[in-house]
Amino acid sequence: MPRSRTVIRGGLVITASDEIHADVLIEDGRVAALAASGTPAAEAFSAERTIDATGRYVIPGGVDGHTHMEMPFGGTYAADTFETGTRAAAWGGTTTIVDFAIQSVGRSLREGLDAWHAKAEGNCAVDYGFHMIVSDVNEHTLKEMDLLVEEGVTSFKQFMAYPGVFYSDDGQILRAMQRAAGNGGLIMMHAENGIAIDVLVEQALARGETDPRHHGEVRKALLEAEATHRAIRLAQVAGAPLYVVHVSAQEAVAELTRARDDGLNVFGETCPQYLFLSTDNLAEPDFEGAKYVCSTPLRPREHQAALWRGLRTNDLQVVSTDHCPFCFTGQKELGRGDFSKIPNGMPGVENRMDLLHQAVVDGHISRRRWIEIACATPARMFGLYPKKGTIAPGADADIVVYDPHAEQVISAETHHMNVDYSAYEGKRVTGRVETVLSRGEPVVTEREYTGHKGHGVYTPRSTCQYLN
Repeated sequence: MPRSRTVIRGGLVITASDEIHADVLIEDGRVAALAASGTPAAEAFSAERTIDATGRYVIPGGVDGHTHMEMPFGGTYAADTFETGTRAAAWGGTTTIVDFAIQSVGRSLREGLDAWHAKAEGNCAVDYGFHMIVSDVNEHTLKEMDLLVEEGVTSFKQFMAYPGVFYSDDGQILRAMQRAAGNGGLIMMHAENGIAIDVLVEQALARGETDPRHHGEVRKALLEAEATHRAIRLAQVAGAPLYVVHVSAQEAVAELTRARDDGLNVFGETCPQYLFLSTDNLAEPDFEGAKYVCSTPLRPREHQAALWRGLRTNDLQVVSTDHCPFCFTGQKELGRGDFSKIPNGMPGVENRMDLLHQAVVDGHISRRRWIEIACATPARMFGLYPKKGTIAPGADADIVVYDPHAEQVISAETHHMNVDYSAYEGKRVTGRVETVLSRGEPVVTEREYTGHKGHGVYTPRSTCQYLN
């Protein structure tokens, strides 16, 4: 096979650890070398394709560790397929997603994993991996966890919420954590007290409180904090690491901070919706608030300061999207007259990198921290680094040329997600993806889509790289 070479010249290369004006040589889908721009070493790079990145950032492709393509929920399905969802991810500068395969109660983990492989294979524009949702902890399931870790599915999600669907009780959680402690897997936890929340839902509906804003009111921050505390203590008893997904409340951040100060292997993720949206959105009139129904729910705006602080102090390590889009028309509307029937989830896989760049512009985080929380740390957390999440010799050439000065207005009119609204409609942001390479192949070229379904391949993962 003839070697294929690309050189990216003149950009500011930003990774989690460095910023350097450098040229990047790509050979056969991987980063071959970097050299300071204008030096003899850089001038010696030769390639069939040259990308001019003058005045641009050259950053690693984003790693979104939390997406739900084609996910069944409440009698409907998430609106993005693996084809549309990964294409939208690429448009937004994300070149790897880790989605969730679902075990149905009474069925094996393997059956759930096979079903998700069938959905994704041959359809993705960018690379993908899987976590496994464990809905039914039993002796067979526990043995299967060992086998899955060996083949590159190294993280398992459990739910303290959704009784009757995904819910695990404390005993089931403890057993799964004990297994993970032995096999090197990472337990991911949806930490909300679902049993108590169901009581509050029932009582709210009985009082005639049916609007979307009540979704946030019954899923109380204290019940997120309580479940977070309980998950941390169960993990401590099991001697297992813990990763808490979609942290939204300052009280939950406080629980994570305390655990980390005690030296526990506890990690936290938040999402753009909690950083940029609030209960004000849930309260929008004429059922518009349904667009913002997700769990954990949006919180009052004062919680945002604690989330930003957690990201700066590394008490929160990752920003993922929990991308789980449902169209307003025909899907979110299933909950008219009963907020508990609104499908839980929001679109966001295309917006994360831009929103976090806006956070750099606004002074919440540094440029390197942007790359750390969106690319490098999720890659390390889920056993993909340094193949993904950085620009270094030997890494996959998943690279984004990013224009930090371009201005754009986020809108459903222009996004590429398969959903009929944007959660950030009309928001002005500075910064925009210009060109995206996935394993050296151009998926977006100067704001034109040049990728295709089937380019993205399944990527097995090693275990969490933060564990001793």
